[in-house]
Amino acid sequence: MASGDAKVEKSEQQWREQLTPAQYEVLRKAGTEPPFSGDYVYNKASGDYRCAACGAMLFAADTKFDSGTGWPSFTEPAIAEAVELRPENSLFMRRTEVVCRTCGGHLGHVFDDGPGPTGERYCINSLALSFEPTEARAEGAGEDDAGVTSAGEPAG
Repeated sequence: MASGDAKVEKSEQQWREQLTPAQYEVLRKAGTEPPFSGDYVYNKASGDYRCAACGAMLFAADTKFDSGTGWPSFTEPAIAEAVELRPENSLFMRRTEVVCRTCGGHLGHVFDDGPGPTGERYCINSLALSFEPTEARAEGAGEDDAGVTSAGEPAG
């Protein structure tokens, strides 16, 4: 798991209550959002992309590129151990599924047609992601308005 994140295990009912129906379909049922429909397809802001289900750090904005495919694409995970790659043989094709190692949520797929030194393209559903802009991290320094850190612990 990524940087000491504890494994997140919930019942399907708990996931249904936490996630929107569309997020549940992607993250828990391995669905795919329609191309060019996601919130992060055209996002060019600096920051971190996290798992929408558990908050695990997955991708840094500086590895995102415009693949023209209709889904956010990244050259590599921010932390290699944050994702798990699984062979997938469905829909009459062989692909490699990308899963959040912390909660098991389906993120998307990785292909070998990307730019850069790895040659990989992590094609990820926007619905599987949450985005934390760099400015928000710097301004809040990890605390919310109630003085609680993003880890849920009292600040200070």
